[in-house]
Amino acid sequence: MTGDHQALALVLFSVFIVVTLAITTWAGRNRQGSAEEFYAGGRLFSPMENGFAIAGDYMSAASFLGISGLIALFGYDGMLYSVGFLVAWLVVLLLVAELVRNCGRFTLADVVASRMAERPVRIAVGSSSVTVSVLYLVAQMVGAGSLVALLLGGTSGAARSWTVIGVGALMVVYVSLGGMRATTWIQIVKAVLLMAGTIALTVLVLIRFHGDFNELLASAAERSGHGADFLGPGLLYGQNWTARLDFVSLGLALVLGTAGLPHILSRFYTVPTAKAARHSVVWSIGLIGGFYLMTIVLGFGAAAVVGPDTVHASNAAGNTAVPLLALDLGGGPGSTGGTILFAVVAAVAIATILAVVAGITLASSASVAHDLYATLRRSDAKQYSEVTVARLAAAGIGVAAIGLGLLASDLNVAFLVGLAFAVAASANLPVVLYSLFWRRFNTRGAVWSVYGGLVPAVLLVVVSPVVSGSPESLFPGVDFEFFPLENPGLVSIPLGFLAGWFGTVTSSEPADEAKHAETEVRALTGAGAV
Repeated sequence: MTGDHQALALVLFSVFIVVTLAITTWAGRNRQGSAEEFYAGGRLFSPMENGFAIAGDYMSAASFLGISGLIALFGYDGMLYSVGFLVAWLVVLLLVAELVRNCGRFTLADVVASRMAERPVRIAVGSSSVTVSVLYLVAQMVGAGSLVALLLGGTSGAARSWTVIGVGALMVVYVSLGGMRATTWIQIVKAVLLMAGTIALTVLVLIRFHGDFNELLASAAERSGHGADFLGPGLLYGQNWTARLDFVSLGLALVLGTAGLPHILSRFYTVPTAKAARHSVVWSIGLIGGFYLMTIVLGFGAAAVVGPDTVHASNAAGNTAVPLLALDLGGGPGSTGGTILFAVVAAVAIATILAVVAGITLASSASVAHDLYATLRRSDAKQYSEVTVARLAAAGIGVAAIGLGLLASDLNVAFLVGLAFAVAASANLPVVLYSLFWRRFNTRGAVWSVYGGLVPAVLLVVVSPVVSGSPESLFPGVDFEFFPLENPGLVSIPLGFLAGWFGTVTSSEPADEAKHAETEVRALTGAGAV
């Protein structure tokens, strides 16, 4: 990239940093010592504001950079992510949003603990929430590193590493000083910027092909080197039965995982009522649906305009397809239009990453403080406020995410998010659904459900081709792989449901009919909800 690209993109990004830090400073003056203020922003956001914030939280670097890159490299198979991420919101709308808002207070564990023994349930669900959040954070860190490496010429590994460290430091500042109020407004600003940038690029791609989507697809297929196969299934997930099972496993995780993501579920507590939570989801579905349809245009546009070979040469995982597309659409390297458009897209993408990591860090630090610390602290120990512990936890989680982000720097960000979705669908979704809908469900069932999904999901990833056994693995020099699928959801999700059922039916603990009835009434009517 030229010096003009670098300078303009860094200026635009710096403007976003200044604006978001100003928002954080303003929000920090608004009663951040209160747990309700820090965790839920005082529950004062409107459905439209929360809908934009949910969309901002959900439309991550994986969506903007990773999905478009996979479509550019693999055509039809890359679209699975766009479809899966969008369809998942139907599960959230129909099964989760209102009920979670009515039954919980700040975190996912609140929903389950309302009718179980609190200590073991909060420890299990809190641990799972932190694991999912850290996996999701790693994807954002990798996206930030890839983008800045491209911005600075793609030659500096040190620049990539310092970018990951810088993003981690900023996310800790946002969460520690501003809490949920600042995080929400940052996500709203980011959602508006991202939608505006994506619409502009989509329009330019369609103009390049005279508004003819068939011409766009034909050009993408021709330039891909795969011909018509580029527009059909099989390039990424069709080589053999293992690949096909991986396809099913990934789809299952994407569709079911959203309803178990802690940072998404925590957003339902920022509105005053369950009705407002449902309306928030309707707003977010409209924004998210439009966005994911546009990522399909951008992915095939990158294949047709830039070419898969160029995308792969820039970044093997395809994470730089959209910035390269913007450069070409603006007039190519060295042109004023290309410089401006590339800089705008790069700045928006990094802003996207910062906003998402702030939301994830807040949700995970809330789990540490509200679920783990509040449960494990000794009564005779010095008592720190939950908010203080949450701020300290944000720093610790930031350090962990930075370290893992540096380690996983060469993996596709959409793929990394797919792993987080698999863990969320395996460990969190079964316990939430059982708690809301199964009268007999008890404490042992809840604990077994979480660990029965979490442990297999994590172990299967460790012994999968993602970690070892191939040149693209995290550790290519060693081989302890024996699970053939890259995505564990096909095995770990049923195990989570099965463990919850088995733990319940083998427990001597009697079902508490009164607590279930109370939970059911609260979930369906909102009576007694916070």
